[in-house]
This record gives sequence, structure tokens and C-alpha cells, in this order.
Amino acid sequence: MRNLKREIQSKILKNLKKNKVLVLAGARRVGKTELVKSTISKLEEPYLLFNGEDMAVQELLQRRTVENYKHVLGDKKILIIDEAQKIPEIGLKLKLMIDEIEGLKILVTGSSAFDVSNKMGEPLTGRMKTIRLFPLSEKELRETETVTEHKDRLHQRLIFGNYPELIHLSNIEDKTEYLRELVDTYLLKDILALENIRNASKIKNLLRLIAFQIGGEVSYQELGTQLGMSKNSVEKYLELLEKVFVLYKVEGFSRNLRKEITKTSRWYFHDNGLRNIIVANMNALPLRQDVGQLWENYIISERLKRLSYSEILSNKYFWRTYDQQEIDWVEEREGKLFAFEIKWNPRKKVKVPAAWEKGYPDSTFVQITQANYLEWIL
Repeated sequence: MRNLKREIQSKILKNLKKNKVLVLAGARRVGKTELVKSTISKLEEPYLLFNGEDMAVQELLQRRTVENYKHVLGDKKILIIDEAQKIPEIGLKLKLMIDEIEGLKILVTGSSAFDVSNKMGEPLTGRMKTIRLFPLSEKELRETETVTEHKDRLHQRLIFGNYPELIHLSNIEDKTEYLRELVDTYLLKDILALENIRNASKIKNLLRLIAFQIGGEVSYQELGTQLGMSKNSVEKYLELLEKVFVLYKVEGFSRNLRKEITKTSRWYFHDNGLRNIIVANMNALPLRQDVGQLWENYIISERLKRLSYSEILSNKYFWRTYDQQEIDWVEEREGKLFAFEIKWNPRKKVKVPAAWEKGYPDSTFVQITQANYLEWIL
């Protein structure tokens, strides 16, 4: 069994500060609880650990007074709450604690950006730092792999994704069952609980349509027509899927050149395994027609991890014109533009689109393939 050190382990300890709240946010089953346990083993001060889904904990914290919270904490200097967003008015409660209890450090986890931002964000403005945890990254995985193992395992990850528990499962059937359970039991449960949405089939059908459009622009109107729902409902569902860390939205880049497309969006899955289980296709790469989509989705999800973990401030886009010139990924950072075209086949050379080269002559253009992708994501 491989034990992997998570990249952000040291960041948690570094950012656990007096009279501040540190939020560890990420989807279900990406390893937040294990990371908290690992952090606890390195603490030198007394701590108190709660599970926000425990009704007894919710009752214990219900009375919002300084005296109650001082009594609950006792001599503990660190408060840790797993799934903190499950506690009613958690933001107000945490604010009172860090404002009135001198020297208290607070670490909380949350599996929904919706809950973290709305139930914690506003009351804790200026008092909170959020760190994202994703499924395992290539950098984390390579720490335990030899060069010869890496290629075969990369092909497997394009199919099954990078959820931590998968590395302990040895056969296809177990991995497939794990992903099916993850979607049905955890993912859909969280989404449906956010706004009392009851139509799980609509959510799954929407995810299926998005899965087949990786790398292409999405029309909310067309999706609504196919699903028998309004354009506004489609947008609402997609927003929820983004807030529970299932999907990631990329908008079109433009600096007002007449032919550039900006009114549509592209959507990617944060994990390939979720994408493939949604379309019920866990076949190996030689048997698939969608390898290009799998590669593009995987590389972009890995790039997002790298930018987040390295705290690189960057605006992220795709670029396309009405005459079909396009670039998969554009980053705007440090006052510069960096364009990337993602191709599975390293022998397929791509030229810089003429309209891009003319409109943005000072930009950088790089093709990302199997031959050089590690430089980009590590």
C-alpha cells in the first residue's frame, strides 16, 4: 500500500495562525480527512476535533456565546472541524470565536464551495484563508513511481482518474465500482442537498452531455432543449456542479478583436474517472475513440492543480474565432499571454493560428503532448 505525501501538507501548518480560520476545501473523498489526521500528528499544541455532520456537535455549538465556546474549548488552542459547513450559522460562530478568544487557531474542512463561501465567507472576510485540495496530482504520484511504471499508470489514470483510494485497488472491477459508488452516493447526494434539488436523473443526464463535449463550446440553450428544461435551469445546475468541485468552467478570451468568440464556455471535469463513469465507458485507451478528449481533460485538470498548489495568480481561457481558428488553453499572468495547444500525439505538429499571432504577437505559444507535459504540470 502506497502512502503519499500531499503537496499542501506544509501549507496547512504554515497557515494555521492565531485568530484566523483556515479552510481546507475540496470534493468528497479527495483526502481532506486523512490530511487533517496527518496535520494533527504534527501539532504541538492541544487541539479539539469535531465532525460537523455529528448532531451532538451541532447542538454543542448551537448557543452562540463567548462563554459557551470558552467552556467547550477548555485549554485547547486549536479547533478543528471536519465538514464544518454542515453546522448552521457556522460563519458567525467561527467569527465570534476568533474575535473573542485570544490565540485560538481554527482549521475547518468543507466539501462544497457553495457552503464555504455563503455560510463562512461573508462573516469571515479578512479572517479566513482557503486552500483547495484536489484528487492526487501527477507530482504526488510520481514520488512513488519508477520511470518504467509511470507510462502504464498514466494510461490507467486517463481512464480511472486520481482519487486517492483508487491506488489501493488492483483490478478494473473494484475501481469501476468505487467510482460508481462515488457518483451515486456522495457526489449526487451533495448536489441534491445544496438547494433541495430532487431530480438526480437530470443532473446525471446533464453531466453525460457535458462529458461528450469536452474541448468544445457548450450551448445552454441546446442543453436545455435536450434535457427538457430551461436555459436558466441548465446554468443553475452547472453552477452547482462547479461549486461541489465536479466541473470547471473556462470562458473565451478576447481583447475585442472582431472575430473572437466570447459568449460560450467550455467545461471540464476535475477528474477523468468521474467523466468516464458518467458515460459508462471504462475501456482501455486502444479501444476508445475519445483519447484526445481524455488527454485534454486530464492535462487541464493537472494544470489547475499546479496553478493552485503553487499559488500562481492566472486568468484562464480558451480562444476561438468564428472562422474556426482556436487554442485550447490561454493563461493571462504577470502582464503576459501564454497559449497552449494540447495534443495526445507528439508527432502531430500544430502551428500558431494566424489570427492569434497577428493579434497577440508578444504572446508565447507551446504545444503540450506526451513528450513534454511533465514540464507544464510539475
